[in-house]
Amino acid sequence: MKNARKNEVSDRRAASADAKAALLNAFRAARTAAEPARMARQAERAAIATARDERRVKRERFKLEEQNRIETEAAARQAAVEAAAVAETEARAIAENARIARVIEDEAVRKADRDRRYANRKARKG
Repeated sequence: MKNARKNEVSDRRAASADAKAALLNAFRAARTAAEPARMARQAERAAIATARDERRVKRERFKLEEQNRIETEAAARQAAVEAAAVAETEARAIAENARIARVIEDEAVRKADRDRRYANRKARKG
């Protein structure tokens, strides 16, 4: 005999309501029993998120420092190139001035030689 009592609609509805209440009570009991584990997982997730944010901030700070270092090095290289260009220009100007001075000096020596030869010729003739 599977069902000894009468299986009326009201009995089935009552049994269904009791089963639902039992499931709800079991769910609530399981949830309260799992609450410490859930809180631990939530705290662990928060700690992981905090660590992830700290690593991200550290990476961004490192990236910014690296960018600043690269920009500083580039500026230093540019300044060195400009200084070398200025030094080369000054060296060329000095060399040009020295060449001009030598040419003027050579001209003065040739003129002095010419004047001396002219004076010697005059002295022999006269």
